[in-house]
Amino acid sequence: MQPHSWVAIVTIVSLLVYFAFAFAVGGARRASGISAPTMTGDPRLERAVRVQMNTLEWLPIYLVSLWLFALYWSDLVAAGLGVVWILGRLLYARGYMADPGKRELGFMIQSLACAALLFGALGRIVYVLAVTGGS
Repeated sequence: MQPHSWVAIVTIVSLLVYFAFAFAVGGARRASGISAPTMTGDPRLERAVRVQMNTLEWLPIYLVSLWLFALYWSDLVAAGLGVVWILGRLLYARGYMADPGKRELGFMIQSLACAALLFGALGRIVYVLAVTGGS
């Protein structure tokens, strides 16, 4: 049995990135003087919230796909695609915070990494079912 250590590390780093985005919202709140639960009123706060929430929206798809790919294909390849996803999220955040129109490159990178994980896992699972007859 594979220990899946690389995917475990990438999972933790992914969650730390999300954690950093959540702290960035707090920093934007302090800088703008806008207290919770208000979510609008300062572009920097609104952008930080969108970066955090968009990352949260992608985490379930990404993390499940990451682990299924690791289980059915390769821990190392899954971890590599996970690193690409993380880099995409960081580029997305940097671009979005500078100008929402500059988020596309990071978004496309993370989307493609996630799609590779998702469809790679699905394809392998279907293959395994076909070869084993579902047992």
